[in-house]
Amino acid sequence: MTGSEEPPSFRLAYVPGVTPDKWVRIWNERLPDVPLTLTQVPAAEAGGVLLGGDADAGLVRLPVDRTALSAIPLYTETTVVVIPKDHLVTAADEVTVEDLADEIVLHPLDDVLGWERPPGRPAFERPATTADAVELVAAGIGVLLVPLSLARLHHRKDLTYRTVTDAPGSSVALSWPEDAHTDRVEDFIGIVRGRTVNSTRGRQPAQAPRKGERTEAAPTRRKQAAGKQAGGARRGAGGTPKSGGRDGGKSGSGKGARRGRARRGGGRRAPPPRGTRPADSDWAPGW
Repeated sequence: MTGSEEPPSFRLAYVPGVTPDKWVRIWNERLPDVPLTLTQVPAAEAGGVLLGGDADAGLVRLPVDRTALSAIPLYTETTVVVIPKDHLVTAADEVTVEDLADEIVLHPLDDVLGWERPPGRPAFERPATTADAVELVAAGIGVLLVPLSLARLHHRKDLTYRTVTDAPGSSVALSWPEDAHTDRVEDFIGIVRGRTVNSTRGRQPAQAPRKGERTEAAPTRRKQAAGKQAGGARRGAGGTPKSGGRDGGKSGSGKGARRGRARRGGGRRAPPPRGTRPADSDWAPGW
């Protein structure tokens, strides 16, 4: 890298309600030389930020444009209704959409639940943002359905929430442009998927031996194999051969020779000269 080049970095966008702290911490532990920068963007603008090249990847809410963006779903959030603490709905631990039929349900312009038609009665006008809708709930204007993380993000002491069991959920995904699947993106994918630092998956496949290494290894293996064969031949020779016996001068290390020596008590006497017959006490088969 030349002095004019900027150091490598990774730019991560994330939408309100998503908490990337754990993944950022793991990134900093594994890749301390690669700074990770965070940018919070409105949920509706996340796709444009990625396609515009202003971030390498993003923690976004589904759906996204799958013709241009890749996405790995991570989790789906529970939906809750945000209400004043003295509201009648607080009497139950959880409610259904039908329980809100008589309520004014606020539908902000940045809604992330994708309602075709929200439950309850519509407000006179739609709030611009979720934050604005929360203020209206505190003022007693209506109630608001949001993912649990957004209810916690906009927490107020005078408000609470209850789970809505049959409302649609909001799914969070890791997304990046299809034509920009870089090594850094693969690193972050490994982190959010829980891969260990020594995992063989991802962008670090096992490297094949270089061409020169293969060329050198083959002669080495051939030399080793030749050495083994030569050593086996020397061991098979059984030492200095003996001649003049009934086996026509074959080595004295044969099975017959060993049996003969075993019957004579293991002696190493030389065989008699060819053409002579020793005394029976001096000769045994197998020479």
